[in-house]
Amino acid sequence: MTATFMHAFHCEWLKRKRGFASAMVLGGSLFTPAIIIAVRLFHWRALPKLYALDPFWPTLWRDSWESMAIFFLPLGAIMATSLITQIEFRSNAWKQVHALPLSTAVIFFSKLAVIVVMLIQFLLLFNAGIYLAGIVPSLMPGVPQPKDAFLALPLFRENAFYFIDCLPILAAQYLMALRSHNVLIPIGIGFMAWVGALAAVSSKYAIWWPYAYTIINYLKDKPKGAALAAHGEFHLLAAIAFVLLTGVSYAMFVMRQEKG
Repeated sequence: MTATFMHAFHCEWLKRKRGFASAMVLGGSLFTPAIIIAVRLFHWRALPKLYALDPFWPTLWRDSWESMAIFFLPLGAIMATSLITQIEFRSNAWKQVHALPLSTAVIFFSKLAVIVVMLIQFLLLFNAGIYLAGIVPSLMPGVPQPKDAFLALPLFRENAFYFIDCLPILAAQYLMALRSHNVLIPIGIGFMAWVGALAAVSSKYAIWWPYAYTIINYLKDKPKGAALAAHGEFHLLAAIAFVLLTGVSYAMFVMRQEKG
């Protein structure tokens, strides 16, 4: 079973090269760090004072995550999940996939695993981008090296929380994308759900909206987010939402009579 799953995962991993999702993961994860580097190099005269600040890395980390947690991470998950899932519909290949000597569970979870691994890849690239955003400007003449260490940041904990908070979005988009022949439908619904999350952040009910968890996580140290985070362990709610949505998605996938 494990070998079969790994072969199926490898095939799904190769399929992603036929779409835009891989380029979007690379571009989306490095966009904010690239902008930070460009802005700092443009204002190079202010770099010595900026790099003399202590702490340096926590400030850069917090500033970098603002656009990522609120914009790029949820929207990237919406688009990448929908595009990866829609490969079979675009190629009219679902019937061929179901004709393979693979169980329904292997087909379902191997594609989902590819999406989850791409999310991990997205976060790793973003962290590497933050490091470069701090180091590259410091190579300018007269600019001191940061006083504190990048690895002193709570990298594993913070990335794990954002990863968990993003999983319900993946599960919801996966569910919709498996049911729709048109890629624009799950992307459009996901986009509206994200806009709803932005609006719901000002409400106490945002804690129950799966698309809002990455935003709440970023705002948890601010007055608006702290009030929401105080209502409960939203990371646990995100994990529960992922499991429930994945269960519903798998049940619908198994019971679906039309296999292509």
